[in-house]
Amino acid sequence: MKPARLAVLAIALVAGGGAAFLMSGDPPPAPVVVQADAPPPPPVAEVLVAAAELPMGQVLQPADLRWQKWPEDTLTPGYITRKDVPKALEDTVGATARSAFLPGEPIRPQKLVRPDSGFMAAILPAGQRAVAIVTDSRGTNSAGGFILPNDRVDVIHTYRDEDSKATSTDTQIAKIILTDVRVLAVGQLIQEKNGTNVVTGETATLALTPAQAEKITLAQKVGVLSLALRSLADSGRPPEAEAPPEETTLTVMRFGVSRQQTR
Repeated sequence: MKPARLAVLAIALVAGGGAAFLMSGDPPPAPVVVQADAPPPPPVAEVLVAAAELPMGQVLQPADLRWQKWPEDTLTPGYITRKDVPKALEDTVGATARSAFLPGEPIRPQKLVRPDSGFMAAILPAGQRAVAIVTDSRGTNSAGGFILPNDRVDVIHTYRDEDSKATSTDTQIAKIILTDVRVLAVGQLIQEKNGTNVVTGETATLALTPAQAEKITLAQKVGVLSLALRSLADSGRPPEAEAPPEETTLTVMRFGVSRQQTR
């Protein structure tokens, strides 16, 4: 064999042996992974929240309230924190919810009525008066008992025409005297509870302006008041969008004489 071929063969053998030696050794070390430090948890505070759904008018008990952890960077003015008011839970017991709370909703003093304050005065809008009118507990003049607090109603005044006595007739007149009035309470109920859809009571408390309060008080002295439930779609409509109310008369014949009066 020629010397050149022998040299090439020797080089090939040496290279193959080196490769085999390298392959038979230990595996290369795994790459080093640098573990980043986890960011510290955000600071939290304990906020007083509703432990369950609280309807308007609910007198708060210890079971209705609890402390809940809350990120400090999301705190807003008005939240009650345990750090600032350690005895807030105990001090809040006995207050009345001025409006409804959802479970987990922060308790805010603006939505509470303290025990030494009147609840009805707290929920009454500024400039209005709460006036109670007598209703039939059987529901005959209150939409069959289906009028609930916060519904909107029209007030109908029914009274006897005194001038008809001279003609030996008894004329009853019905007229809508107030429209789109908010009902604050029916009897002692100020908000629907536990799915109640029928409420009966001897009184209905309405939110009225001072002028309306005078009008309805006088009307109740000289007749009977009835409530007509308004559709939700009609609530809040301006007076000019409605047709003016019309009087309806009913004449009862006496001594064989009948006379229908219109106004």
